[in-house]
Amino acid sequence: MRSEPSRQIHLDFHTSEHLPDIGAQFSKAQFQEALRLGHVDLINVFAKCHHSWSYYPTKVGRPHPNLKIDLLGEQIEACHEIGVRAPIYYTMGWSAADAEDHPDWCCRNEDGSLVVSSPWPENVDPNEPKPTFQWKELCPSGGYHELMEAQIEEICKTYDSDGFWFDIYHAHIPCYCENCRRAMRDLGYDVSDRDSVSRFRAYTIKTHAEKLTKVITSYHPEASIYFNGLTAIERPENFRHRMHEINTKNDLEDLPTTWGGYDKFPLRAKVFHREGKPVVAMSGKFHTAWGEFGGFKDPEAIRFEAAGMIAYGAGCNFGDHLHPLGEMDMTTYRNVGHAFEYVEKIESFGLGGLPAATLGFMASYELESDEGLARMLLEEQVDFDVVHAGDDLSRFETIVVPSHAGILDESASDLMSFVESGGSLLILGDGALSEGAEAAAIDIGARFIGPGAHDVDYTQVSATLSDERASSGYTTLHRSSTLPGTPFLNYEAANRFELES
Repeated sequence: MRSEPSRQIHLDFHTSEHLPDIGAQFSKAQFQEALRLGHVDLINVFAKCHHSWSYYPTKVGRPHPNLKIDLLGEQIEACHEIGVRAPIYYTMGWSAADAEDHPDWCCRNEDGSLVVSSPWPENVDPNEPKPTFQWKELCPSGGYHELMEAQIEEICKTYDSDGFWFDIYHAHIPCYCENCRRAMRDLGYDVSDRDSVSRFRAYTIKTHAEKLTKVITSYHPEASIYFNGLTAIERPENFRHRMHEINTKNDLEDLPTTWGGYDKFPLRAKVFHREGKPVVAMSGKFHTAWGEFGGFKDPEAIRFEAAGMIAYGAGCNFGDHLHPLGEMDMTTYRNVGHAFEYVEKIESFGLGGLPAATLGFMASYELESDEGLARMLLEEQVDFDVVHAGDDLSRFETIVVPSHAGILDESASDLMSFVESGGSLLILGDGALSEGAEAAAIDIGARFIGPGAHDVDYTQVSATLSDERASSGYTTLHRSSTLPGTPFLNYEAANRFELES
């Protein structure tokens, strides 16, 4: 497995052309002091931001009009002098000036309208706040891809690059721009079929990424390469089309105080440990969205998150945003350093560790089903590992299937063999059904009759099950979880099955 540093910073830098004196107060000594204070061994620095500006004297892209130094080059030099790696950030999907000057580079909806990050309301009351931001989505094809490829080659020729961190890749968003429509026709994709368009979108991004990878590795064979957005488990297209396979590592972007809580990361870590590549957990030194200025988590909160990352075998990365003047905030690196000093002591016990649980979790990659089951297991402190159709199931004692129809269509025979060999199988709700939810996908000893007939229903625990729970000591050990003997209310009605004799 390729090695990956464990104490990382993701240093954003998205600065408008209206901001003066960009990087004017950058100091190599102060930059290095912050990294040492933070116990940092890798920091993502930036070549190009969401405003389309580059932070080095590019001849291919657009240098920031208010930048007078080679900020990228000075940051890389500062890092390498103290043994810190410095992968280079480059935005793809959001690049404001490129989108304004080249509307033909923008992603389009089926009706020809622009794909945007969030809708801008019409007839907004001037006294009401606007959306925080709105970016036009760009398509990595045609002239825009050619620009990126040329600029990445320029960077590779100019700098000793440890890696590249490409941002804003949305395989789940179909594109109907003229480039894509023409290519779909030429390659035999059906522009009127949503699944065909989805497959073409995956093909476009993979082709683009493979070409960039070829350029990078021709100059820097050991460079890490990561395309952000392709490891999001809430986007089934990432797994349907195996988008994350083009990464050399898997950074799992997550802000637990913003995007779903502290129980989101464990499932993602278990999914991506399967890939045999380094896994890095990404959080922030702040509380809300990326780019928050002036937000500070308590140092103990950062330490708690970092310890959890190591416990799940992942490296640690905390996001920061450099001040437009280029000066590092020392309070930030003091807080992060409190966590990373602890990580230095414990990382050898967890970093790169793989799940060894005997309970298997059959992932569906439908977020609500998977996260619901993962939360139940985490709350009960039951460890698990993720399994897919075709995996070797011999090391598992039990396989749990979440409630999503179609998940067993490819694995029914393997699971039946697993049960015949002494394994146990627990299937929740729709997980027992084939795609379309019309019949059982596996022999569960019951015939599917149909979905619940009412808005709610009741469960009556059989005397046999109650006796088994009591004899196993369950009622003694888990008094708060003991099921009542009288019928109890289910807030949603269950599927109906009839036992087969």
